Amino acid sequence: MDTDSVQSGFTYMGRKFSDLGLNDDSSSAFSDCNSDRSGEFPTASSESRRLFLACASDNSDEVIAQLVSGLESNNIDEQKQAAMEIRLLAKNKPDNRIKIARAGAIKPLISIISSNDPQLQEYGVTAILNLSLCDENKEEIAYSGAIKPLVRALRVGTSTARENAACALLRLSQIDENKIAIGRSGAIPPLVNLLENGNFRGKKDACTALYSLCSVKENKIKAVQAGIMKPLVEMMADLGSNMVDKSAFVLSLLVSVAEARAALVEEGGIPVLVEIVEVGTQRQKEIAVAILLQLCEDCLAYRTMVAREGAIPPLVALSQTGTSRAKQKAEALIDLLRQPRSTNAAAKGI
Repeated sequence: MDTDSVQSGFTYMGRKFSDLGLNDDSSSAFSDCNSDRSGEFPTASSESRRLFLACASDNSDEVIAQLVSGLESNNIDEQKQAAMEIRLLAKNKPDNRIKIARAGAIKPLISIISSNDPQLQEYGVTAILNLSLCDENKEEIAYSGAIKPLVRALRVGTSTARENAACALLRLSQIDENKIAIGRSGAIPPLVNLLENGNFRGKKDACTALYSLCSVKENKIKAVQAGIMKPLVEMMADLGSNMVDKSAFVLSLLVSVAEARAALVEEGGIPVLVEIVEVGTQRQKEIAVAILLQLCEDCLAYRTMVAREGAIPPLVALSQTGTSRAKQKAEALIDLLRQPRSTNAAAKGI
């Protein structure tokens, strides 16, 4: 997926997270979605694709106009061919993304996304994804009504359509005002479903889209209600899954709301986080200790649970050997865990 250049201190997609004290950036944790990765289409040979792209490089305006006309054909095969070729033009020649949009392709492509034909829908989703890689197109795509059809494709499309719809929604969510619109269009539950049940690529794409969307409190609560905590905890627990960092970064956003903290504890997240502090990579340890600190700051009950999981020895080790930010967070958490349990504090509980 497309990510902005980031500095240390957990800055990603224009948001800074220095309050969590994470010393590494999050962009490298997420998947690359700079163009579709859906493979080649069986309806065109490699030779015809090469000829088509060579022709389009010199006569792209004329070819694009013909393809936009094909999108509006009453013949579904012609629509498929046009959508496939637009997808290839937008993928392989970035300058064509603006030309295609200016030629009027966005609205007919959105109509195709609403098709009941799975292959045609997939082609439309993929073409919209590739067009959305141009920042100038994102606003027009959203304004033209793409969000709800993309959410539908995310729910009922082929596996490729679902993955590319997640990527396209990520791109649109990089415009802040779209985040709430995407959440209110029902995107969060199918993204959580893709996170839990998709293949590895699907999980990565869903995780990255959720990370972007969950910068908004409303979407954080929707994600918790959709059951996001269970797959996040499971992925963090699988230290060999290559999803630990991604899921932990999403969790680091969610724990700012009480609903997420309660769900994290209910799903058994505390022992998983303590284990990460003990045996994870430096970045994983830093994220885990920041999450645990936020969990424990205002809740004596959670502090007791963390202490009972044997967190203090690995925290002491982290306070001595971790990154500077990890050391600070570890020391602060150790101080919290060692505070006396006063009657007033105990009465506050959760």
